[in-house]
Amino acid sequence: MIFPDSSAAPSPNPDLPADIKADYEEARAIISRSPRGACALLRLCVQKLCSFLGESGKDVNADIAALVEKGLNAKIQKSLDIVRVIGNEAVHPGQLDLRDQPTTATQLCSLVNIIADAMITQPKTIESLYAGLPETKRQQIEQRDKPKGT
Repeated sequence: MIFPDSSAAPSPNPDLPADIKADYEEARAIISRSPRGACALLRLCVQKLCSFLGESGKDVNADIAALVEKGLNAKIQKSLDIVRVIGNEAVHPGQLDLRDQPTTATQLCSLVNIIADAMITQPKTIESLYAGLPETKRQQIEQRDKPKGT
């Protein structure tokens, strides 16, 4: 008898790029059978997300550091690092044993969604609303925020 895969993990943030969403869905589908595999896939999601956000996508740790230099919120930085470290531990011998921990992988899914919300959804929403302001009001705001003396 075959049962459909079910997961307690949340669905992916709809604003995730398609390739990241596909990896997320794959991770979500295997959480109960392979929490380690799911954690590794979620780490890949973070790597691809860093690339989507303008970083190299080659060294996740360096990409997160670059985002921090650009003013990344400390809570989002911690979320990125949690997924990065646990995902790394899932595939490399280390201090964490994730074989029987589907709840950890489920929590990482939530973190990936939190990261996507903060880095993609919220800016998109704000930009859309700002663009809807009257042009004269946007010009006044931009004039107000110009550095003094320019």
